[in-house]
Amino acid sequence: MSRAILDLLGAEFGAAVTRDPTGLPRVAPRTSDETAAALGLAHRNGWRVRVEGRGTWMPTDAPADLVVTTIALDRLGAVTPADLVATVQAGTSFRTLAATLAGHRTWLALDPPGSPDRSLGSVLATATAGPARHRFGPVKDHVLGTTIATADGRLVRAGGTVVKNVAGFDLTKLQVGGFGGFGIITEANLRLRALPPVRRAAVAAGALDPLFHAARAIVDAEVDAIVVELLSPMVTGAPEWRLLVEIAGTEDGAATEMERARAAAGEIALTAATGGALGAAAGQSFLEGPISIRAGVLPASLPEVADLIVEELGPGRMSLGAGRGGLRWSGATSVDRIRRLRTILAHREIPVTLERAPWPIREAAGHFGELREGVAPLTARVRAVFDPTGVLVAPLEGTRG
Repeated sequence: MSRAILDLLGAEFGAAVTRDPTGLPRVAPRTSDETAAALGLAHRNGWRVRVEGRGTWMPTDAPADLVVTTIALDRLGAVTPADLVATVQAGTSFRTLAATLAGHRTWLALDPPGSPDRSLGSVLATATAGPARHRFGPVKDHVLGTTIATADGRLVRAGGTVVKNVAGFDLTKLQVGGFGGFGIITEANLRLRALPPVRRAAVAAGALDPLFHAARAIVDAEVDAIVVELLSPMVTGAPEWRLLVEIAGTEDGAATEMERARAAAGEIALTAATGGALGAAAGQSFLEGPISIRAGVLPASLPEVADLIVEELGPGRMSLGAGRGGLRWSGATSVDRIRRLRTILAHREIPVTLERAPWPIREAAGHFGELREGVAPLTARVRAVFDPTGVLVAPLEGTRG
């Protein structure tokens, strides 16, 4: 079958068609139109499609007939510093994007976990925000509009290129965090920020509880920080928990806010650090565990839920958002343990999302798990609009068992 797929694809896409390391036919579209055409061909021929970015985050192991990779969708369109908007193809790496935007004195205020070569599309599809979520919000807040190739070969453009474009049903928010279950994001219109003149960071070390209280005191004092994050020993390689505080702005403004943070922290000593380097190393540490999950935990419950997750899943790397809440864990565990944790936390109305895992875990547990009663039929109907024949391999719900 793979030979026949290669022949059909080759006639339309030429040199963009290769084989992946396992021998599967792989196509690397260069435009949104080509992406839609590849999916339309798969739809008409009944092929199952695995979507890949740059291969740095999600394991490339889902069974399929065809791989569609966004790696050739790597061009930056218009960057408009005056409007703080950029149009970027989904295969563009964060490293390239950051360097280009810096040349325009702008930045995309996202610091997702993983490699700096991770693709924009991967971050949008999985909605994996990093510690800067404290100041700048979740991934969806940075996306003004998207272009989506549906699994039956259509192109859908949602949203716009201005911050206030919110008319009608927001399809962009459906796609961001949809794990590729509703189509392939090929291009995004991004909301930028002015690049701050300076960034300052400080860290404190100690046990989780006193650091947590210091972090909450900083938040309650309304210090204008971009990051107030708690990092477990396995994240930093240090023997104790770390509290990371980052502040951006003018030289005088950053210095003033850092002094306010130190005053709010009280007896917890914040010492100067290289925040960008520590944050990047912390983000990449989440690749060291085969499984990553995130939990929508309110700030007040973070230490308690962190202990519960360690008890249920075992030791792992953890980061806790002291301002907006939220917890990320990475390590090795089983499907049964993930299901049990979901059940326990569901009673507390805390959602658990499987961000990253080998295929057998993703297939069995699902990215969102067994959805609440009444939600699964709605999700199925929405997926049917974008993927009527089940072309895209994207297990939002797990298998029962």
